[in-house]
Amino acid sequence: MVPLQQWLAPEVMQSIAAENNLSETAFVRALSTNQYEIRWFSPLTEIDFCGHATLAASYVIFNHLGAQGEIEFLTAKVGALVVNQHSDGRIEMSFPNQCPEVTEQVPAALLAGLSVKPIQVLQNRQAYFAVMATEQDVKSLSYVSEQLKQLAPYDVVVTAGGSTITNEYDFISRYFWPANGGDEDPVTGSIHAGLAPYWAKQLGKSDLVAYQASQRGGILFCSLSHDRVLVSGFAVLYLKGTAYL
Repeated sequence: MVPLQQWLAPEVMQSIAAENNLSETAFVRALSTNQYEIRWFSPLTEIDFCGHATLAASYVIFNHLGAQGEIEFLTAKVGALVVNQHSDGRIEMSFPNQCPEVTEQVPAALLAGLSVKPIQVLQNRQAYFAVMATEQDVKSLSYVSEQLKQLAPYDVVVTAGGSTITNEYDFISRYFWPANGGDEDPVTGSIHAGLAPYWAKQLGKSDLVAYQASQRGGILFCSLSHDRVLVSGFAVLYLKGTAYL
């Protein structure tokens, strides 16, 4: 998270994000004590919507910049995002409901880009949702970046219901975005604005625990509230420094 008093030129923010070489870098400009503008850049381009970088920015604002109570991020593409911090440190973000819809025209590049054939394909404004038959399908599948890159501007999330043996989580996913940032994203908060309402319908419940099965992995807590999707998780500080322009 890069706090700013005024926006830098887009090409400068893009250069910083490329130098960081993380999934996204969040740039935040304070409007008042508890209201901010936020923009997100991957190493390749500016992103419309990013959850985990919003969580990271919120962590810094709450724990290192002294904010208390509710904070609000204003965005260009997805409206206002309201964030709270629970007493246990968990940060809860309110996202617009972006439940996907079934698509009848499944792109050939999507099927060619995944080693496992999905049982259903859906789509929202962000990505194609490839629903797999089993949790193991999601964990073991391989992908072809050059094929998935042809789906731009859309990314790809693969998902399945969680284990019925351990009951650790309700659903599992992996997220691929070679056209917009990188091959596989570690943890993607934004896509759970679509995954959570989809699985809420399938499972008949409004509170869900999700696991993103990247190499690093991550657990997300999701809840549906009217037309919003609440996504929460924990953050830790790993680096503090100065960028020289």
